[in-house]
Amino acid sequence: MTTRTRVTLGRREDLGADCANCFGLCCVALAFTRSVDFPVDKDAGDPCANLDPTDGCTIHPRLRSEGFRGCTVFDCSGAGQKVSRHTFAGRSWRDDTATRDAMFAVFPVVRRLHELLRYLDEAITLAHDAHDAHAAAPLTERFDRVRALSDADPDTLLAADVDAEYDAARPLLLGASRDARARDGSVHDGSGDDRRIGRLRVGPGADLLGADLRRADLQGASLRGALLIDADLMGADLRRCECIGADLRDADLSGADLRGAVYLTQMQVNAARGDARTRLDDGFQRPSHWAG
Repeated sequence: MTTRTRVTLGRREDLGADCANCFGLCCVALAFTRSVDFPVDKDAGDPCANLDPTDGCTIHPRLRSEGFRGCTVFDCSGAGQKVSRHTFAGRSWRDDTATRDAMFAVFPVVRRLHELLRYLDEAITLAHDAHDAHAAAPLTERFDRVRALSDADPDTLLAADVDAEYDAARPLLLGASRDARARDGSVHDGSGDDRRIGRLRVGPGADLLGADLRRADLQGASLRGALLIDADLMGADLRRCECIGADLRDADLSGADLRGAVYLTQMQVNAARGDARTRLDDGFQRPSHWAG
């Protein structure tokens, strides 16, 4: 099965970035620091020097070559157009100071809520795939609550306890993931989230920075919150693995198989390296910086 979620892995209009209907919020509201991802420092609230008067990027085709690698990784999960067109009903941050300040404060809140909606939507689909109405019901109830909150007015959004929303959803999300992996035989008992690959512990929160996991059998593994920066995952079997919170920056996914990966996001894919042999579910965009 290659297409699993009702939002097609976050690419539907409401939970995937639609820059044409956004006022360039990620280019203004967010700060960035001079690093391997950005060539300059920029304070939150200051427009990027590359933002044009119509909220377009003047160097979009050359972002990586110009040093703005972080821009090619970022995905707002649809928060940009939501805040621009719904929360503020088409008013731009350029219109007045009050709108500017409120819009920049609301944008990261809605982004986190949309990320949570995407996870919940996938969990609902996993439950539906298993014909488990009992498991789907609380997930759907939680999804509807978070969706309603994301649709609220600016004052309500700024007063929202987003951490509490994540805390309430976490056991539901992890339960849906565990049930799905158990159905595939990937999780057998209470210790199933940890496994050994040679001397490496692979499991939730594992430190796998730069680890050699070439051609490793990680099918159904929990990589929840794992540190996989610059890890070598060439040819690895990552089918049905759990990816929520995994840091895949510069991980080499060349030839790896990620079909059915649970809670994998476009932003994680963007942050990694890969090639034409990397296998992804339908709905993901293959980053232009991946090797041909």
